[in-house]
Amino acid sequence: MANARALPEHILVVDDDPRIRQMLSRYFEEEGYRVSLAGDGDEMRACLDKQPIDIILLDLVLPGEDGLTLARGIRARSDVPLIMLTGRNDVVDRVVGLEVGADDYIAKPFHLREVLARIRGVLRRRQLQLSQSDRDAPSAEVYYFEGLRLDIDRRQLVSDDGREVPLTTGEFDMLYVLVKHAGRVLQRELLMDLTRGRNLEAFDRTIDAQIARLRRKIERDPSRPALIKSVRGVGYVFSARATRQHA
Repeated sequence: MANARALPEHILVVDDDPRIRQMLSRYFEEEGYRVSLAGDGDEMRACLDKQPIDIILLDLVLPGEDGLTLARGIRARSDVPLIMLTGRNDVVDRVVGLEVGADDYIAKPFHLREVLARIRGVLRRRQLQLSQSDRDAPSAEVYYFEGLRLDIDRRQLVSDDGREVPLTTGEFDMLYVLVKHAGRVLQRELLMDLTRGRNLEAFDRTIDAQIARLRRKIERDPSRPALIKSVRGVGYVFSARATRQHA
């Protein structure tokens, strides 16, 4: 039987500048990828409804609905990998992109080889996530805390009532690191190293954004967090008791 994954991976480029769309399209196709193009939110949604997409490259500044609005809509319907394109090399743009669930960010102007490297990195992590979810591991690593179950092999966070809490790749990795080291204060720089796994500048506000998103999803009162606590001037600590089991 033919390999179900015979087709090359499919990239959706969402940018209102036709020159950038065509430049990226030519480059990605030369590298063996399939490419679809969209200039705004309507065209993006049409592409997503029509065919499977493996990764989205989404510009932050778009006419009509901006990239942040579109990113929130994407995350509401899918966990497809998402890389944001920002118009300035600005920490704020990067943080905001991560806040809405992006897996990575690239500042304009960019080098094509850097864009390709970032895409390949996100796709590799996504493939690892899928292979772990599909694997029927006899001794899966699972953590239980505060009515939640964190299944590492399946990369799922599930509540006692069976409801799955949707997490992006970055959010899951962050929660796993915190839970695995429950009771230990982790510096922001260490959290960046443990969760990103590549050479990026360790911006404190990037980590803060990830933590804020996690708190909104797992804390009863995100404004008064009881699970992920801040340690002023240092970093964060997972303060709840996490019981580790092998299923």
